[in-house]
Amino acid sequence: MSGYAVAEQDVQSERKRGDTADVRVTIDRSAGCERLEQRIIRFAPGRSKPRDAEGKQELLYVASGTGTLLLEGVPHILEADTGAYVAAGERYEIENEGPEELLLVSVLAPQESAPGERRQVTVRYADRPALPASPNREFRFLVDHSVGCHDVTQFVGVIPPGRAPLHSHTYDEIVYVI
Repeated sequence: MSGYAVAEQDVQSERKRGDTADVRVTIDRSAGCERLEQRIIRFAPGRSKPRDAEGKQELLYVASGTGTLLLEGVPHILEADTGAYVAAGERYEIENEGPEELLLVSVLAPQESAPGERRQVTVRYADRPALPASPNREFRFLVDHSVGCHDVTQFVGVIPPGRAPLHSHTYDEIVYVI
């Protein structure tokens, strides 16, 4: 499988009437990604229309801004560098009290396993341990099996400028560069 890169502004946006969310699908099956779909969602101030992941689980990452994830009516605080896990079949709304927009990176994935017992909805980067990678690199898991998501892993990696050695994966991987 080859790589695929896209600039958010090069992708058509969609905003449903009366919604605060501006959605751009940046990576999906048309880009060669068989199981995952990445969306960049910018929420204007206000409350979004109810959302669901169309039978898939959804991992959200807050790239910037603050707000509240109302998952099945239960509030969860969103702030920059927070991951969130929405299981298949769950509905949510995003409340952005403004004045800035709330920028989320969304990844949809098939859900093959039910959420685990230790289900956590939101996970802050600052609360997760730093794990070493190759020299001068580190990463932190946000959403993974430890918070009840058994099918997909969301992590934030700190990578200095340069190039990784040639390698490949046997699975889909989506990267969002901050």
